Amino acid sequence: MPSADCCGNTAGSHHFIRLTTKEHIMGQNTSTIKTNVSVAGMTCGHCVSSVSEELEALTGVENVDVDLNSGGVSTVTITSTKELSPAEIGEAVAEAGYLVVANEA
Repeated sequence: MPSADCCGNTAGSHHFIRLTTKEHIMGQNTSTIKTNVSVAGMTCGHCVSSVSEELEALTGVENVDVDLNSGGVSTVTITSTKELSPAEIGEAVAEAGYLVVANEA
């Protein structure tokens, strides 16, 4: 979890993510799923690293790509071999110090 000094976070502050899209991609022998998540409040590489590390620890996750929009809404693309539940994603992001507020998928 980021410290209070990291990224200007203070006790009681909340960061938000929104699950926005899922895309199934079929290959010759495998299927991957891309899930896009919008994250508000990430401001630096440490934020990106924290969120990525927690998401990459989920079973089936092959890659996490973050399009950082410092201080705005960043897009996180999770590529996995299985569908991830909103709860799984939410718990991983919460472990990094962020909060899931809504899911649309």
